[in-house]
Amino acid sequence: MSLENGVALQQRRFLVPEMEGGVARWYDRQRGTESQLATYRKQAAQLTAHLPEGATILEVAPGPGHHAIEMARRGRFHVTGLDISHTMVEIARDKAAIAGVAVDFQRGDVTAMPFADGAFDLIVCHAAFKNFRQPVRALDEMHRVLRPGGRAVIQDLSQDATPADIAREVDGMNLGTLNGAVTKFILSWLRRRALPTAQFERLIAESRFRKGELVADGVSLEVRLTRPM
Repeated sequence: MSLENGVALQQRRFLVPEMEGGVARWYDRQRGTESQLATYRKQAAQLTAHLPEGATILEVAPGPGHHAIEMARRGRFHVTGLDISHTMVEIARDKAAIAGVAVDFQRGDVTAMPFADGAFDLIVCHAAFKNFRQPVRALDEMHRVLRPGGRAVIQDLSQDATPADIAREVDGMNLGTLNGAVTKFILSWLRRRALPTAQFERLIAESRFRKGELVADGVSLEVRLTRPM
């Protein structure tokens, strides 16, 4: 590794702390408020509405597992979560056990997923894609493990989000004054790292998906991809 690349990697590790230990547990507390859980339930219903009984779902980088657990609560699907963080996998497994639902949370890398080709009907990636260091390779792996006709839905922060958009989003999380202020600061910083729509389109074009549908709404950018039959 060159000195320049080594410095860049250290800077990246400093700016985006690994989600382990106390950092992971703080993040879990911020993402588990009642208002956010209600949002996860709504999103789970929308994403899975047209899936058949027994469909297989993968959430990439599920973090504390809230979203995956809400999809599993619907009772008709086989849900798997894959996260790079040891701590997040532990937290998510504990939450699934408490919730009484079956989710197979595993530790692994999105750029080399431990799953067979065509294993999943739906892949979900929420609020994590901007942190992937090899985004095209991640997209290619999502394409590989999707069955023909399967869908991938990536939901992330929009670079076009305004300070007012961020304020409304965080105020709706009911985090309290201090944590709300910290979260607004973090989202404002992360917005600068979020992928512009045009750049996301180029990444998709370079991947095996080739094309996709992108929809921006407030703080969010949703990318919908399909593996052709």
